[in-house]
Amino acid sequence: MFSDKARIFIKAGDGGDGAVTFHREKYVAAGGPDGGDGGRGGSVIFVADKNVNTLIDFRHRRKFKAENGGPGRDANRYGKNGADLRVSVPVGTIVRDEDSGLVICDLKEDGEEFVVAKGGIGGWGNKRFATATRQVPRFAKPGSPGDERFVTLELKLIADVGLLGFPNVGKSTFLSIISDARPKIANYHFTTLEPNLGVVNMGDGSFVVADIPGIIEGAHEGVGLGHEFLRHVERTKLLLHVVDVSGVEGRDPIEDFDTINRELRLHSEKLASKRQIVLANKCDIPGFDENFEIFKSEMESRGLTVFKISAATKQGIDEALKFTYETLSKIPPEEYEEEYEMFDMEAERAADETITVSRDEDGVFHVEGRKAFLIVGSTNIDDYESLQYFQRALIKSGIIDKLKEAGISDGDPVEIYGCEFDYVE
Repeated sequence: MFSDKARIFIKAGDGGDGAVTFHREKYVAAGGPDGGDGGRGGSVIFVADKNVNTLIDFRHRRKFKAENGGPGRDANRYGKNGADLRVSVPVGTIVRDEDSGLVICDLKEDGEEFVVAKGGIGGWGNKRFATATRQVPRFAKPGSPGDERFVTLELKLIADVGLLGFPNVGKSTFLSIISDARPKIANYHFTTLEPNLGVVNMGDGSFVVADIPGIIEGAHEGVGLGHEFLRHVERTKLLLHVVDVSGVEGRDPIEDFDTINRELRLHSEKLASKRQIVLANKCDIPGFDENFEIFKSEMESRGLTVFKISAATKQGIDEALKFTYETLSKIPPEEYEEEYEMFDMEAERAADETITVSRDEDGVFHVEGRKAFLIVGSTNIDDYESLQYFQRALIKSGIIDKLKEAGISDGDPVEIYGCEFDYVE
């Protein structure tokens, strides 16, 4: 099955906690602190893989978590770093932050990778807190939490040319003739239920064509199948618009052409502005020529190039492909490259460092923020030196200033991640 959208939760590994240990050796009565640092948490890395062509696997697995870092150990030994989690996705996958809708990364090349969730940093062991005046620190820092977020995955096929047209106009037959693609072909509407890719070899080069399932009127609103796949032509450099000009189904080819383009415009102005080459198909059917002259005259009056072809007999196809290949080489990147508002991961991490203070109806001041969490996590409330460190850290981190800005007074209760105390000037 083909799937081009998915929603998953990713969680990088937390950093390992620093160790609180002391050197123990025969004949050494009071060894100093030797607690090692915790290991780094593993990151979640998305990798574009040409051997993966659908997001279907993400329907069955929706949570991805990297390994946590190991805790520090005695003898100044560091904790083990957590293993990174590498997630393979199809080439052409866009990863978005669900909350903001902004693009984290767009993986267009095979092997391209991006760290979507960064692992936490390991906490310091008590060895790092030893000073001339604090020789026996009985506290250490916890590891920082790894990034976590819900992301949406959106697959857009990587193709040079998009094949457009109503159902049953011959797009799949055309693709099977010009390339090595083998789409399912039958004489009924919506035979194509998923996009098909084909590589067209031109001797001195090649280009990739994507056959998009038939678009009908109302596709941008969810009618028919085409609305599910319009995104797949957003990356293409140009469009080959296949139109049944034979009239065997009683359709007006000009009206069909206008309907498809209206759907493109309603979906995206950039998509509607792409260059188009018109392929008037089924020229082998009696009655075609009369319709073709009217159709060609109208298309050329709009500045479009029209080729008379037959996907069944291969008539006119070589000329159309040659013109398509030549046109592709002349299209500047700005006509097809997509622009996104990117998600700033560093700004998000900086925001996590922000200290927020609120006061509840009982008069208790609550402090939140990553810095506050780490300070509390590194405090041993049963140890005097640790409490001294805690007080200095509150001042250095700006938490005390934030409390003062919030209007705290001497004796007011404060709560920081389960640690409760009364504020003293």
